[in-house]
Amino acid sequence: MSPGALRKPILALNRIIGHSTAKNHITKPKIGDIKKLEGEREEKSLNKAALKLAKLDDRESERRSFQLRRQEEEQKALQNDPPEIAARYGTKPSDVFVKTAALAEITAEESGNVGKTIRFTARLHHIRNLSSKLAFVVFRDRTETLQGVVAYREGVVSENFVRWVEHLTTEGLVHVEGTLQRPPEEVKGCSIQNVEILVDSMHLVVPVVEHMPVDVFTIDHVERDEETNQVESMATNRVRVANRLAYLRTPTAQSIFRINAGICSIFRSVLEDQGFIEIHTPKLQPAATESGAEVFKVNYFDRTAFLAQSPQLAKQLSISADFNRVFEIGPVFRAEDSNTHRHLTEYTGMDIEMAINEDYHEAMTIIDHLMKSIFTGVYKRFRKEIEIIKTRFPHEDLVWIEQTPVLKFKDAVKLLNDSGWTDDHGHKASEFEDLTTRAEIRLGELIKEKYHTDYYIIDKFPTSARPFYAHLDPEDERFTNSFDIFLRGQEITTGGQRVHDPRILKARMRKAGIEPRGMQEYLQGFEYGVLPHAGCGIGLERILFLLLNLGDIRHASLFPRDPKSLPEQKEVEGELPHPDADTIRYAYNHGHGSALPAIEKLIANYGDATNTSWLDDRYKVWRHEKTGAAVGYAEDNGYALVMGNPLCDPRQYPIVIRDFLKYMRKQKDLRPLWLLVSADVEDILASRLGWRSLSCVAEERIPTDSAKKVARKERQAEEAGVTIHELPHDEPIPEDFKARCDKRIEDWKANRKGTRQVHLTEVRPWIDEEHRRYLWAETKDGEIAALCILHKLSPANGYQIKFGLDFPGSPNGTIEALISAAIQSLAKAGVKKVTFGAGALPEMVTGENLDGIRARILSRTYRTIAQQLKLVQKSEFREKFGTQNDLVYICYPFMGLGVSGARTLIKFFEDEM
Repeated sequence: MSPGALRKPILALNRIIGHSTAKNHITKPKIGDIKKLEGEREEKSLNKAALKLAKLDDRESERRSFQLRRQEEEQKALQNDPPEIAARYGTKPSDVFVKTAALAEITAEESGNVGKTIRFTARLHHIRNLSSKLAFVVFRDRTETLQGVVAYREGVVSENFVRWVEHLTTEGLVHVEGTLQRPPEEVKGCSIQNVEILVDSMHLVVPVVEHMPVDVFTIDHVERDEETNQVESMATNRVRVANRLAYLRTPTAQSIFRINAGICSIFRSVLEDQGFIEIHTPKLQPAATESGAEVFKVNYFDRTAFLAQSPQLAKQLSISADFNRVFEIGPVFRAEDSNTHRHLTEYTGMDIEMAINEDYHEAMTIIDHLMKSIFTGVYKRFRKEIEIIKTRFPHEDLVWIEQTPVLKFKDAVKLLNDSGWTDDHGHKASEFEDLTTRAEIRLGELIKEKYHTDYYIIDKFPTSARPFYAHLDPEDERFTNSFDIFLRGQEITTGGQRVHDPRILKARMRKAGIEPRGMQEYLQGFEYGVLPHAGCGIGLERILFLLLNLGDIRHASLFPRDPKSLPEQKEVEGELPHPDADTIRYAYNHGHGSALPAIEKLIANYGDATNTSWLDDRYKVWRHEKTGAAVGYAEDNGYALVMGNPLCDPRQYPIVIRDFLKYMRKQKDLRPLWLLVSADVEDILASRLGWRSLSCVAEERIPTDSAKKVARKERQAEEAGVTIHELPHDEPIPEDFKARCDKRIEDWKANRKGTRQVHLTEVRPWIDEEHRRYLWAETKDGEIAALCILHKLSPANGYQIKFGLDFPGSPNGTIEALISAAIQSLAKAGVKKVTFGAGALPEMVTGENLDGIRARILSRTYRTIAQQLKLVQKSEFREKFGTQNDLVYICYPFMGLGVSGARTLIKFFEDEM
């Protein structure tokens, strides 16, 4: 660029905003009424935040004090008891292992252990203290609960022992030794009712540090209503879902999921005996195969894919591949916004598909046999678990008959209508439309009355109620060769014959609104020839839910997914990497001798990319005594170039900005230009103080889960023998590595000498190593070809790619491959965002208090400067990785910029390297 290239735009800028130097302004800039930053609302917000933190601190202090007090009490009790008794109780480290057996095994009648000493490890389920000499403890081992008696006995159990047990926290794991004995009467509150243990010794081997929001005993507790005689749970379904770990520990849930596993086992064994083989189909599909409104879209390498609504298409292709008979147990996804007791967005599908010889009823017969085998196997193998479940979910055993009733759909509709049933609008059921849930339940009651069974099949469903691949009934195309199987009046599986003629299949697809061109792989299997075939899909959770009368299908899913699951993750207020550098906490502790929080920690708590530049020598950092906050600035040509947001809790911005500007006014004869701030700070400066604002730069951020691949560049680097390495971020950096990098950095600087660079910081790789991560690329000859240094920012901002240095002679694609690897590494670590830092925009964006001719000329001037300095070159490189612009602002007071300010900014950002 020629020396006078900027003269014309600078002169134009001067005519609009005046003055050539910061020192010869006629008037001082109008910083604004700083008192406007002293709002009552802010004070209340800060007081509320401080009070909340104080409560959290008090709670944590109480917790630690309680734990310490318990430890002291335990030690005191152990010291006061004779050594032979003290050895019988207390806390032992969890790595002390003792061989024990399951409660069910050692308490079984056939074990012959009554009157003998037994040993086991179990959880503390419930503790009930009766006196200083007697306590009852319920021990839990998966589905089993056993009563323990801790009673004072001379030379065995002391009062200190009993008191220690009384104060234990439930859910801790204890190792117990004692005598198995008959209780005076059956223990109704435990699953093991005919024996109890007289405790001789008990040691806490895994203490519970944090209490569960809802303990296992409470979440599983039920009471019988005296008026209705109904068993009612003390915890709601919502509580059970929200506190899933506590619920899964209950004997009820343990029993449910044992039966869950048993059903899968029976399903496999029965089908394998019938000549089926197990397959595993993909859950990512190229098209919505059944209903576009009920499908989850996912980003698949910048293309759209869909989570499988069923394995239907892959099953049929397996038949085309001559597998003949196949089955699968796997996840199924349905994007139905149904918040009912019988719908999930993800469930476990048990699917089968088979070639047929004469009629689709061959498949129906096998499926019928399969279902009755499951019922028989469950009641035979899991009777104890079923009885446990019945105490929480009362129900009668399922009833089925040897010859399963099979009703045609139109006959079932007639049975329903003949009973006088009508829908909410007074209409009878139609034989050409699917049944509603209410209609199905009523039909189940009628069939139970007529056939004395909870299990039956309805055949020949109407075409309108089936997907495009259902085979039409050759005798009446208004119906299909398909069936539903019902349990307790509700459908548990849909099955039938599939269309295997490709011409008919394409026509049915178009009629269903599915474009055949998007299903070429599927259609190819039919064009290459496939036998007639049929099958079904069974919902595992649906079977459990109806078989065990669980009331809500969520009880049948390990971690249920419904439309309200997976809420947007928000940053937890007060959850900072460095709680000791919390500026809210520092503010309410102010005056108690606390040291100012370290700048490095403040950056990790609150910082963005611009704040990391403050670690350079050319910046000064002002500290706010009341909050511990920090503001970084550089002095140049009579200006204070303030960089980035203040480092503090955002609720403290107004008071920190207020006091910093007071400091600038009273202690420094500098004109403040506030640069690269977020919209929050821009709003404070512009709307409250009347400053002008504009944006010509943006934080160039990348969501790590959607970063673009640079596959071609990565391939070039790999073909050149480049390998990527990362230093363990929790270990010291080897000195020899530093030396190798320093040498290459000098090579890089020498290679760039004489070129103009726009940047905020010097290349200083070895500062604040605690908050940095280091990755490098190495050639096949062992030379460092590129270096990437990541700097930790606030939890909301993730990490900054602080330096990405491509050293002289590096193979093509090296730096791209290295940066891509760095982003992937952060994504694996759970980091949501990464930023390259501020990058120039091609056009200026007008902010507040700038309008008219002034804004237009500033915009033209900036465009000229950006083009001549080629400011957007870095941004063009960064766009390869999918950067998204997050505007940051330049703010200055009225009459506070001047042509000298523009020159100072350019000079500050431009340096000769």
